[in-house]
Amino acid sequence: MAIYSNITIDQGSDFELEIDVADATGNSANLTGYTVAGQIRKSYSSSTATDLTCTFVNAAQGTVKIALTNAVTNAMKAGRYVYDVEVNHTATSVKTRIVEGQAEITPGVTQ
Repeated sequence: MAIYSNITIDQGSDFELEIDVADATGNSANLTGYTVAGQIRKSYSSSTATDLTCTFVNAAQGTVKIALTNAVTNAMKAGRYVYDVEVNHTATSVKTRIVEGQAEITPGVTQ
């Protein structure tokens, strides 16, 4: 089951967040042999999405980083969105959602 976590992203700024993934016993999940991907959408049913840049900081320790560049956040309208991040086991193709929630894009002033 995914962890629910709301995030705030400043429009026009770079955004990075590290996520520590735990297994069912609360220990760090070993994500070696997995890929990771995530998206932000205006709503769950929206046909357009912004891809999060997702990488492993340390797959063996279950640490994932999600990021957006300032150019990407600047192009997004201020407001509430939904997002999630999934890992996919490359050998079995089993996908697991590790985090989901609302993403608030706060408006920027400086151009």
